[in-house]
Amino acid sequence: MADTVQSLEGLSALKPAAPEAPQYTQKLDKQGRAYATGKRKNAVARVWIKPGAGKIIVNTRAIEVFFARPVLRMLINQPLIAANRATQYDVICTVSGGGLSGQAGAVRHGISKALTYFEPDLRPVLKRGGFLTRDSRVVERKKYGRAKARRSFQFSKR
Repeated sequence: MADTVQSLEGLSALKPAAPEAPQYTQKLDKQGRAYATGKRKNAVARVWIKPGAGKIIVNTRAIEVFFARPVLRMLINQPLIAANRATQYDVICTVSGGGLSGQAGAVRHGISKALTYFEPDLRPVLKRGGFLTRDSRVVERKKYGRAKARRSFQFSKR
């Protein structure tokens, strides 16, 4: 050991520098749109974001037609409202698989990721809100010898 430390001040000089946070860059396609894929349960949403008036189109239909329930529309708008960008971007997405609730969650996840690709500065706000985390909960599979995933068949003594 050639580099022995004689004092505490010399010990701090040996400590490696802390790694810097990664720098995120803007990712756009040739048309100036940001693309992201969102997932929830069995639903997969492909989302494109471009500057516009705030229209959201899902599978070539308006969001009010595709997601009739107000709760699902509110869920989809959450990342845009958290980032104060509700009327600045047009959102076009195609969603498939799963039910309406899973599809709304997938669209929300895709919008959040696409926003970070369009504006990397929004990442801390969306991360704090929990919009960038993929909800990994899926339906548990059915087991043999059981009525459902965990429920047993009804028991009768006689």
